[in-house]
Amino acid sequence: MKGLKFLYGIILCCITVTSYSQYTVTVEVTNVPAQHKQETFYMTGIFNRWQPGEQKHVLQKQANGSYRITVSNVPQGLFEYKFTRGNWKTLECTADGRLVAPRNATITKDTTIQCGIVGWRDDFPESTASAQVHLLDSAFFIPQLNVHRRIWIYLPKDYTSSQKKYPVLYMHDGQDIFDEATSEGRLGPLEWGVDEVMDNAKNPCIVIGIEHHEDKDGRQREYYVNPNADFPKVYGKAYLDFIVNNLKPFVDKNYRTLSNKQNTWMTGGSMGGLITLHAGLLYPNVFGGLGIMSPSIWQDHGNTFEEINRIKNIKAVKAQHYYFYAGDNENRIKPDGSRVQMHVDVAAATKLLQEKINPDMKVSIYPTGRHGAWYWRLAFPALYDWISTRK
Repeated sequence: MKGLKFLYGIILCCITVTSYSQYTVTVEVTNVPAQHKQETFYMTGIFNRWQPGEQKHVLQKQANGSYRITVSNVPQGLFEYKFTRGNWKTLECTADGRLVAPRNATITKDTTIQCGIVGWRDDFPESTASAQVHLLDSAFFIPQLNVHRRIWIYLPKDYTSSQKKYPVLYMHDGQDIFDEATSEGRLGPLEWGVDEVMDNAKNPCIVIGIEHHEDKDGRQREYYVNPNADFPKVYGKAYLDFIVNNLKPFVDKNYRTLSNKQNTWMTGGSMGGLITLHAGLLYPNVFGGLGIMSPSIWQDHGNTFEEINRIKNIKAVKAQHYYFYAGDNENRIKPDGSRVQMHVDVAAATKLLQEKINPDMKVSIYPTGRHGAWYWRLAFPALYDWISTRK
């Protein structure tokens, strides 16, 4: 009996130690735009897996004209949310029609939040792209993958009025970098604002955006360079071969570019950041500047570290410039229940790269940064300023 009581005590202790406090969060919207006022408003967030139009998360109109919703069992910590009218095209926005990061609050107790909605995204022009962004091709053929993809190009404002030649920045996830109308993320459409950065840059470059695969698994297969247990068949090397041996020659032939290594750059986020790192290591004579944002190293099953250890052309890599970005709040729970932190992975990769070769590197850790386009949008101006001024 004493043994059972002791065992029960241990179990109870474990439950107490591993349990997390949960709270109730009430959100009250005190004002909304007059337009669409009679429609149904929804709240979405991590609490409902970012489903934009769930009936159980409809805001209820109150007698005083406000709208209210209560969410139960909210864990302690960061609470993120957005308002919609039922889908991602009807997200709330700023007064001038732009989408922003999720609203958030740090929850440590039962909480009531008051806020207002100033605009709805679908009341503004769908496209947010600069006039300098053009569709280079709606169906550019990628022979290595036997597929056609959209390719976008940004040309600096003075491109047509000068005879200057420009550096070229190649970017993955092309539908997400210039325009909210073509972007579609886990938290709704949100573009990187690369065109706005170039419009205001002292030394803008030509930017090439390559459309990613339409589904998540397909995108991952194309951005993995080495096969792994999750994806034994991947196409990253073929995709990079296309960029180097098909797309770059086409761009250099048809546009005024500075085609040498020092003026050929690549940037990407998440899996796009991972393949950007591999592009730098595999083609050190092609790419001089690499912007590696939130690279999904933890998903690469150790291949990233093996790739760094396999480097042969040390002289060429040493002459490259690597900019790494990670958010201090980018945490992922793996299928086995263990937790990985993006900035820890980045620190390990850069440490190995430094010990092995020591190329020109900068590592930027954003204190409250999380995983997603909003944070890459915030980080991109500093990244571009650094890469574009390296010699």
